[in-house]
Amino acid sequence: MKKVTYLPPGVVIILLFVLSLTPATAQDLPGKRDSIYSDVLKEKRILQVILPENYRPGSTDKYEVLYVLDGDGNARFVDNIQRFTLDESYMPPVIVVAVHNTDRNRDFLPTHTNELPTSGGADKFLSFFKTELIPYINKAYPSNGENILFGHSFGGVFSMYALLAEPELFSSYLAIDPSFWWDNGAMNKMAAEKLKPLPGPKSLFITGRSDGLEQMGIPGMDSVLKSKAPKELTWKIEAYPNETHGSVKLKSLYDGLKFFYDGYTNRPIEFHPMNGIVLKDKPFKLYYFGASQSVHYSTDGTEPTASSPRMGPETTIANPSKVLAKSFGNYHRANKVTVGEFRAGKTLPAIAKPKNAKSGGLRYTYYEGEWDKLPDFTKLKAVQSGFANKDFDIAKIQHQTNFACLIEGYLEIETEGYYIFVLDSDDGSKFFLGNNLLIDYDGLHAGGSPKTFIVPLAKGFYPIRLEFFQKLGGANLQLMYVLPGELQPHPVPVPIERLYSNR
Repeated sequence: MKKVTYLPPGVVIILLFVLSLTPATAQDLPGKRDSIYSDVLKEKRILQVILPENYRPGSTDKYEVLYVLDGDGNARFVDNIQRFTLDESYMPPVIVVAVHNTDRNRDFLPTHTNELPTSGGADKFLSFFKTELIPYINKAYPSNGENILFGHSFGGVFSMYALLAEPELFSSYLAIDPSFWWDNGAMNKMAAEKLKPLPGPKSLFITGRSDGLEQMGIPGMDSVLKSKAPKELTWKIEAYPNETHGSVKLKSLYDGLKFFYDGYTNRPIEFHPMNGIVLKDKPFKLYYFGASQSVHYSTDGTEPTASSPRMGPETTIANPSKVLAKSFGNYHRANKVTVGEFRAGKTLPAIAKPKNAKSGGLRYTYYEGEWDKLPDFTKLKAVQSGFANKDFDIAKIQHQTNFACLIEGYLEIETEGYYIFVLDSDDGSKFFLGNNLLIDYDGLHAGGSPKTFIVPLAKGFYPIRLEFFQKLGGANLQLMYVLPGELQPHPVPVPIERLYSNR
């Protein structure tokens, strides 16, 4: 009878994972191959450095750094997932530094056991990060000094060890299916002893397999964090069903990046209307359609805090005020403030229907020239003029580039109340109501977010003027408004029959 040898569960996991590691060649990996000699480790360490696609040498842009353990096996996968997360606007561009292995058992494990003879060198590996690797990356690449650590399996153990031993090195820690079973739960015991107040906000995301949490020792760490986590630490443990020890990395990295960058926006919070003239004691509404559910606002001119009122899809503002809105989440490093000025005023007076004015459109005057901002139309010589009726299209006017238009006439208002005007253009534009400049969207830009303005209007007629110029690219000019009293407010094009001009 053949003798069967049974191995302890921990040894089986080690063997399976070691066998699954297939280091990629340099030609297979994205980015740039680099290296650094470590006096701490007494060896040369290979790095794969992947810069953001939009980085250009000589640029002053700086980026956070995502340090990836088991870099030879994880560089390509991490690069693909972080680029996808970036493309979906959940995170900013980052530098990826994939650290290749020499002896992962030695480097990642903080305690020694005879089971793996070289284990127990995590303190030196962390010293390598602190005194050699991070300073080198900060000097050689456009780093802003903020760092994230990615670790899987034994690497997840090292991520937790780094948080406990040198919490100033990283802002966020990802521990994917970490081997907290190692050395009879040594890491869980260490966490219970060493968790203490942290030097600023930190984020920790631990993941595992639904059917493997006990096996990996993750529930023990959950208990420690529930009782010992300092207030500076935002943490979460996520379990994924129907995953393997290797496949769990995919969802873990994507969810981890979203967790770390919760509240991130690549532009200020956008609410509408952005500015306006409002009446005292006549409330108006702001509309917010962003993905973040953690936007708070203030109306007294001070910067909002997490305890300020939360901005919902519709927010009622009672009186004229300066509204400040700010996103809050795990990502504390680039929360931007949006300011909306809603000044006190009166209903803008209307005029009677102008003599000889007929509905159906506005008058336009066309000019040619090259500008980077709107010109002084009083100093220009017109090339042509005409009637901007329902068939008028700014994108089909005489030339597609280097021209400007002045569009003038009257707007008929049938119902008194608050009107929100919406202006979108490529390139620059301005919208005047009477002598009031309501929206200034001047300059070179390829459209983007429309600009909005709220104003109380009376029944009657208002002189309006649109100024527009186009330099390069596709021309676009749209004026819309939101009517007062609608149950489901939404911008609509100004009806052609409400636009008048003298012909």
